[in-house]
Amino acid sequence: MGKIILTGDRPTGRLHVGHYVGSLKRRVELQNSGEFEKIYIMIADAQALTDNADNPDKVRENIIEVALDYLACGLDPLKSTIFIQSMIPELTELTFYYMNLVTVSRLQRNPTVKNEIKMRNFEASIPVGFFNYPISQAADITAFKATTVPVGEDQMPMIEQTKEIVHKFNSVYGEALVDPQILLPDNEACLRLPGTDGKAKMSKSLGNCIYLAEEPEEIKKKVMSMYTDPDHIKITDPGKLEGNTVFTYLDAFSRQEHFERYLPDYANLQELKDHYVRGGLGDVKVKKFLNNVLQEELEPIRNRRKEYQKDIAYVYDILKKGSEEAEKVAAQTLSDVKAAMRINYFDDDELIARHIAKYQEQ
Repeated sequence: MGKIILTGDRPTGRLHVGHYVGSLKRRVELQNSGEFEKIYIMIADAQALTDNADNPDKVRENIIEVALDYLACGLDPLKSTIFIQSMIPELTELTFYYMNLVTVSRLQRNPTVKNEIKMRNFEASIPVGFFNYPISQAADITAFKATTVPVGEDQMPMIEQTKEIVHKFNSVYGEALVDPQILLPDNEACLRLPGTDGKAKMSKSLGNCIYLAEEPEEIKKKVMSMYTDPDHIKITDPGKLEGNTVFTYLDAFSRQEHFERYLPDYANLQELKDHYVRGGLGDVKVKKFLNNVLQEELEPIRNRRKEYQKDIAYVYDILKKGSEEAEKVAAQTLSDVKAAMRINYFDDDELIARHIAKYQEQ
């Protein structure tokens, strides 16, 4: 069996640059590498509903927004299968079977689940669907026999739990599931891009995002208001790089050619950092450079998105065909799982024949 990718996003809003450097850009590179037999990209609407059950329109309206961002970034429906999670009912059944292999205490120890519960202030009022998120994700990954799951660092505990479920299932029922491997961004700065306000996580709910589809003026406004070193008051003051959002973004986005085009006084990012640390370099100059870098990166994405927006019916057709293809694959995996669990009663001719013989003898 060849190498297979499964990854995706929750449709709770437009995608931002954190999604882009954390996963999207890498997905496009992997898609075009020719290294993978199949690539499945899931719009995880069912998972989004676990904490948005009272606001289904939020999820419903954002499916097309996520699809447009995918296509704008370069995901190609001829190379990648883009589908909607809720259109694959087999995923729900797989989740139900996997629930028997995981304890409540194990779910409670999952760091990603704990952090998300705290962030959403669920406390004791945790929706069961949200609590089961790691099990649902295991169903998504295993349904497509994914060998590789490219995600951000914050998702590592989820993939570890998927691996535990795979190992438990295979040890109990036989080798039916594929053990997936996590693929993290190769640029350390991309592991978890902070929000523009310096908060640890870029989040739609915190309002600290730069969206992929934003217009140049809005991008510039957000860059120029970015959190830097609060003690770097005068240009002559030495500056700190740690926790400085602007330099974190430059680590993630800047390339050698950007200095040649927009900041020729510096040979590379290290020279810029050294100057900032010793003093004599103002935040405004660094922010203007970052703005130029981001504008160059996001302009083609924004332009491609506008082209796809002209034919929304075509985008929905991509999602429909992708969902149909994905369901066929998930149905085969479900069949394999039920056979391994010995609950494929009507497909087991030996079982039926044995029971017929048993009662004919009586």
